[in-house]
Order: sequence, then structure tokens, then C-alpha cells
Amino acid sequence: MPEQPRARTAEGLVEGFWRGEHAVFRGISYAQPPVGPLRFQAPAPVKGWGGTRQATEFGPVVPQAGPTAEKSVGNDWLTLNVSTPALGTAGLPVLVWIHGGAYIAGAASDPMYDPAALTSAGLVVVSINYRVAAEGFALVGGAPANRGFLDQIAALEWVQRNIAAFGGDPDRVTVAGQSAGAGSIAALLTMERAHGLFRRAIVHSVPGTLCTRALAEEVAAALAARVGAAPDAEALSGIDPLRLAGELTALGADLPGRHKSWGRLSQTGVAVCPVLDGVVFTETPWRALAGGRTDGIELLVGHTRDEFRLFSVMMGRLGTFTEDEAQTALDLFAPAPDGADAYRAAYPQATPEELLELVYSDALFRMPSLQLAQANRAAGGTSFLFELQLAATASGGVLGACHSLDVPLAFGTLDSPAGRHLFGDRPTPEVSAVSRELQRGWVRFATAGDPGWPAHGPERQLTRVLDIESKTLPYPEETSRRIWERYDPAPFDLM
Repeated sequence: MPEQPRARTAEGLVEGFWRGEHAVFRGISYAQPPVGPLRFQAPAPVKGWGGTRQATEFGPVVPQAGPTAEKSVGNDWLTLNVSTPALGTAGLPVLVWIHGGAYIAGAASDPMYDPAALTSAGLVVVSINYRVAAEGFALVGGAPANRGFLDQIAALEWVQRNIAAFGGDPDRVTVAGQSAGAGSIAALLTMERAHGLFRRAIVHSVPGTLCTRALAEEVAAALAARVGAAPDAEALSGIDPLRLAGELTALGADLPGRHKSWGRLSQTGVAVCPVLDGVVFTETPWRALAGGRTDGIELLVGHTRDEFRLFSVMMGRLGTFTEDEAQTALDLFAPAPDGADAYRAAYPQATPEELLELVYSDALFRMPSLQLAQANRAAGGTSFLFELQLAATASGGVLGACHSLDVPLAFGTLDSPAGRHLFGDRPTPEVSAVSRELQRGWVRFATAGDPGWPAHGPERQLTRVLDIESKTLPYPEETSRRIWERYDPAPFDLM
């Protein structure tokens, strides 16, 4: 029986396990548990240890909000996992995965994020847990804002210190994320503390959900009132994290009916998101890049064609949206002052439901993704763009090319619970082919900065369209692009 794999980090020796020919390490602490006096504070450096620490189980899930939140057990929330194809070698490209989940949920242990296929292709894959929901993003007095982002920086600093012990090259780090993970990476591009911690970035479905300090303060006050505490770290530290997460779930469910003064945030069902606090996060990524205050990098950006369809189906609303609801969506989310009229003129045959889905898909994901690619190019970087048009094949095809459909394709986890929910127990050859192409694109990009299709430039705006027959074409959502071309995503604010 071969010995289990070991690696010596700067903090101490860890022992993982073999998974075929890969060495896997799970649940490695990159910061101290953020509880007790450390709750709601910036991540504190992990203390070193003597002897050998076992690294065979995923760390505990961070307290989460939302209807699909996982139950949290244990408080060592700030952990990461490493999967390496060649322990004892050096110089391998590294991919660091930052999960999504609307900034309120998600965990690196999700089977959809199984790194086996990417590791087999030669990448050292790191996945991280970071604080979400109230622990990570509520604006709490006496505590830094956007603590989830600070956790991510701490994890990336751990990678710089330690990834060579796992065969990785700290100068060849690519960060990758989808949805809130992609939004996190967009924010990291603007943060001085994150500069130099990664070389390239892969972002899928970049969300436009950011909020002003004034709005975040009202949200924090409302959340604290639900638990009978002041909205500051001292008072809220006495509230059980699971109770606080549960109250955040309830607050999100109340948003549309009881908090209309919260404007666009009131329509999202999610009460907390990153805040432009002026210290940790000072400027939207689009403006920082386009204004030359942040350097561009090598960036791979993608979104799906039918981003909002997932949420229509999850809410049980597919086929039921009314003209009044479509008009509300246009009034709140189309770019002012004439965006609502522009959508109706550009899509004259669209039903109310189609209009609602278009404006939500554009405002929340598609246009923030496109505009990040454009702003990165303006800042001197190279941007590659794709749109996923391949539709889900399970559930009668009602999900279309929905939000999150790209994740099991990129990881090659079509047999995970999420993959089976989207593509059935036996994916079609066309689905498998798109999965292989997207995986190859990730691996090529992380290795050499080129996913295998042309960069997105200002003239032809070339985009890889992933479908039953994938093609490289001019940007396929040109109508929406024109509506938004003079407007970058603005932070949510009070009305």
C-alpha cells in the first residue's frame, strides 16, 4: 500500500489521499476560523502546527442564506482544497476556483466542482470556501466591508506561499469563477491588495449586483432589527450565525413587498451583495478598467443565452409573467432614461415574458459580462468571449441555455447531481462535445492565455458561440449591446 501524499506548507505538513494518480488535499485552513473575537473581522493568519495535519475531508460549509442553502456544521469556514496531477514536480499551471451562489450561498465541496477532469488535463486545481451571506457581505459597523473578498485575497496569498509544494507555479495562477464567483474576480481586479496574486482570469456570467453604502446600511439595519440587535460587530457577534443566516433568507423573501424603496435590489430576492464601501471596494470594475485606474489582464469571459430562465423555473413562474411585471422590470433594470422604450422598439414582437427575461438576463449577467470584456480590452488587456447557446436537454428543454448550465460543462461533471438535472442521465454526444471544447478552452487559457478562438476586438467583436455546431461569430446579442453601449452597470441604490 503506497504512502498517502504529503506536502509541506509554510504553516505545517499536510497529508491528503490518492485519487487514482492525483494527490488530493481537502479542508486546509488558510485563515483562522472567523468566530468569537474574529467574527466579522478581516481574516486572521492561520497559526502553524507541528506534526502532520490530516487533509482528507472538506471543511465545514459557511453559514448560508437562501432557499437552497446547505446546513453548516463546524466553524472552520476558511479552508481550501488542492488537487494536483504531479506532486513533487514544479511549474504546473494553477487554476483557483471561486464558487458562485449570489454572494449568500455555495461551497467548494459541491460535486459540480469536482476537479478530476481538469487535474487530468494538467492543472493544479484549488477551490476555496469564503464567507458569504451576512458573515461575508452584510455592512456591519466596526468591521470591514466585503469580508468575503478579503477571504478570497487571503486564500490567494496562501496559494502564492504554498502552491509550489503541490507542483504548481505561483507565477501561473488563473482565477476562475461563475456568477458571484465571477463578480468576485471582477472586484479583485480593482483591489490593490489583490494585484500580483493571479495572472489570468476566467469569468462566467459576471453579475451586475453591487450596491451603494447608503443602501447597504439600510439592509444591515433591517437585518439587525429582525434579531433585536444593533447593526454592529459587537452586537451581532452575539447572534448565532445560523439564526442570522435564516433571518437573511427571510429578509430576501420579503424584499418585493416590503422594501420597494430599495429599488432594483428589492426585485432580486437577495438582500446583501458587495458594497462600494470606499475602503475595500472603491469603484465598479467597469469604470476602474475603462478609466485606466486598473490594468487589463488576459481575460476569458462568457455568459449563457438564456441567463434568467433558471430563476423563472426555480420560482415556478415560467409562462406566468404579466405585462405589469414586464414593465416594472424594464423601468427598474433597463438603462435610463429611455431604455424601456428602446427594448420595446428593438424587440417589437416580444411577449411580456420575453421582454422581462431579456432585460433581466441583460442587466444582471449578459451586459456586465460583455462590458467587462470590453473594459479589460480598453485597459490594455486581452479579452476572449463566448456565449453558451446549447440548451439543457433534461426537463423537457424548458431551461434553455440557462444560468449555471456552463459550470458542469466546464468541469466535465455531467454525472454530478446538477449535471444530471440539466442534461439527464445520458448526455447526448453534442453535450459531451461542448463540454470537451469548454474544458479545452479553460486548460489552454490557464496554460498559455489562449482558449483556442480569436480575441474579442472592437471591430468584429468575435465571440465563440458554443452549441450543437459551435462557431466563431460577431457578438450574437448585438441588439442588446446597442441598447447598453453608453451605460455601464450602475450600483443598486435607494430610490
